[in-house]
Amino acid sequence: MSELMDLYQEVILDHTRRPRNFGSLDSATHRAEGDNPLCGDKVSVALELDGDVVRDIRFEGKGCAISTASASMMTELLKGRKVALLATAFRQFQDLVTGRAIEPPEDLGKLIAFAGVAAFPIRVKCATLPWHTVKAALENRQQPVTTE
Repeated sequence: MSELMDLYQEVILDHTRRPRNFGSLDSATHRAEGDNPLCGDKVSVALELDGDVVRDIRFEGKGCAISTASASMMTELLKGRKVALLATAFRQFQDLVTGRAIEPPEDLGKLIAFAGVAAFPIRVKCATLPWHTVKAALENRQQPVTTE
């Protein structure tokens, strides 16, 4: 089990050091800001929708390793997929990071690396901030979302 945990940590570190889909998205049709005042994470998520498909998704901001890696992997999961996937994936991810998931959902792909977050409840807000922010973007919320 130690080898598996080491692999998961390496996946998170890789996405922290080299985040995917990081940067601005001038063609965005939806945007939202997110803030975790407890630890200072700030994230902005921008999406370009083509009907009900996420044509492109990017994030910007500054945050801890967990927040950055979560945003990076989330954008990889959602890019090119139907918007309806978000609700299911968000619920599965929340269950995973809070320890409510009995089995890690295969649909989450590399995001199962965050299963260990459940042992550190204070980090759950870091991991879920990008997810709350993308949800707010899709709902066209104007006010920044917060984890508090």
